[in-house]
Order: sequence, then structure tokens, then C-alpha cells
Amino acid sequence: MKLAGTRVEAFLRRPDPEIRAVLLYGPDSGLVRERADAIGRTVAPDLRDAFQVVDLTGPMLVVDPARLYDEAAQISLMGGRRLVRVREAGDAHSALFGRFLADPPGDGLVVVEAGDLPARSSLRRAFDDAPRGVAIGCYPDSARELGQVIDDALAAHRISASRDAVEFLIAHLGGDRLLTRSELEKLTLYAGDGGRIELDDARRSIADSAALSLDDAVLAAAEGDAPALDRALARVFQEGESPVSVVRAALRHLQRLHALSARVAAGEPPDTALRAARPPIFFKQQDSFRRQLRRWSEPRLRWQLGALADAEARIKTTGMPAETACRATLFELATAARG
Repeated sequence: MKLAGTRVEAFLRRPDPEIRAVLLYGPDSGLVRERADAIGRTVAPDLRDAFQVVDLTGPMLVVDPARLYDEAAQISLMGGRRLVRVREAGDAHSALFGRFLADPPGDGLVVVEAGDLPARSSLRRAFDDAPRGVAIGCYPDSARELGQVIDDALAAHRISASRDAVEFLIAHLGGDRLLTRSELEKLTLYAGDGGRIELDDARRSIADSAALSLDDAVLAAAEGDAPALDRALARVFQEGESPVSVVRAALRHLQRLHALSARVAAGEPPDTALRAARPPIFFKQQDSFRRQLRRWSEPRLRWQLGALADAEARIKTTGMPAETACRATLFELATAARG
């Protein structure tokens, strides 16, 4: 079945006992893993308990599909339901899970982790169509969700933070839930229980140079500053960022700029639109956003969003070197910004 977003948190805390298999998928692999762990602990508090928990992979099930049935049907030696975890699943397993969900053996709970599955995915459809299966998408945190994660992490250590520090954290975290929690844990250790975090503390603690270089590259492209873009991309790739991640960052930035441009086109003053932006725009980037709003109209941004989406698809599906294709895409964006 499909699970509405408002019901996800309640399901994670207490899954319906009639559900026999849960599919977790999406671009945020950290959130996929976090939710898989949370659901698993409702059945097996110790996820390392070899008597109650078994770990499988997608390739293992391709070789031996019957093992899914065997493991789900087994009775835990220590009592309670058995937990079967399946990682690296994909559409190649849709028929197997379709058959399993039609008549699941035993009472074990199967938790399946997959990557970013498209809407037409046959694996998603197998879970969506099954009364005893659930599919849950795991997407990067919104500003509101990320703000809550940050608040909870700081409150657990009685740490306060300035508004600028929180805005910086919202702007530079959120792509991967586990990475976000790891960075926040590092920040709380830096501040100490009962401490306070200012902007410079946040920058020193969590702002890795790759993230800042990626910001620099995207802002330079959107402003049409080709020399700055060339320098920033050199740092980005030297620090190990993937070409697809760079294009996606540009796409997210233009989506945000498009929303601001639409408000300005409707008669709202640019400064008012910038102040109302959510998540808040980091104050050191506001001048850049003002310049970009002067360069880009709403119709041109709408067209460019489509061009970036097409570029991401080309990088994934053609034989062209990904880094070369990424560079070409961002320099085309910079040329359009100057045009």
C-alpha cells in the first residue's frame, strides 16, 4: 500500500502487525538506512542478534530467490518475530516480492532497502499494490524537517545556537540524514553540553570544503561568472564530488531561484522575497541572489530547469565522460546567465 507522508512517523514507531514487508527507497540513502533501522528495532531491539536478524542482499536473492521465503518462515530461536533485511534491491526483484506478498510464509518482517526508484518502478508497484506491503519514499529533508532535526540534536545536549548559525546549518546539511546526524554529533561535541554555537563555530565544525566549493560553483554558474566557475569546479572534483551531485545542486538552486523570481514577477520587491525565502538564504549569499534575480526572468528559469533535468539524464545514460558532461552543462548555464 501507499503510505501518506503524515502517517510515516507513526508507522515507523509502531508498524501495523499485518504488514509483512516494507520497502524503503529514495535518493537519501542515510534516511533509508535510519528508517530501516527504526522499523527493524520494533521487531528486534538488537539488530546484531544473529538468532533473530538475517541480512540478505539483492544479488543473493537473484541467485537464490527461495531464500527469502526460507528466512521469513523461520521461527526465531529466542522467540518473537524474525527480521529479514534485504539491501541493494531493485526492479529485478519486483516479481519475487510480488509473489512473496501475495502469500507470505511465517510471521517474519522483511525490510527492503533500495535506491532512488522512479515512479514507474515495478518494485515500487509491487509494494504499492500489495495489502500486506508498504512502500515509503525517503527524500532529503525539507527546511522545516531539517530544522527540527537540528533542534532535537542541540536540545539533547542543552546547546543553544544563534539564528545565523542555524541558517548556516540548514543551508549546508540535509542531503543525507545519516551524514547530517554525524555532522551534528561532531558539532555538539565541539560545543559541549550546555554550550552555545555561533556562526563561526558552525562553519569551523561542519563546513567541509567540498560543500563550500559546490556552493561557489553553483552561484558562479547562476551569475554567469565563468572564471569563478572554472576555479570552483576544479576544487569540487578534486575533493571527490560526483558530477551528478553537482548538476543536482544546480537544479535545486535554480528551483529556489525560480520560486523567488515568480514572487518578484508577481510584484513583490526582491528584498521582501529574499527575506521570506524558506529555508532562509544565508546572509553572505544574499547579494549573489539579488544579482541573479536581476539576470534571470521566470520564463528563462523555467526553460533552464528543463535543460538541467535533461543534462542529468544524459550524464546517467550516455557514454560521455560524466565530469566532461557536467562541466559543459554548468558552463552552458553560465552562458545563459550572461545572455
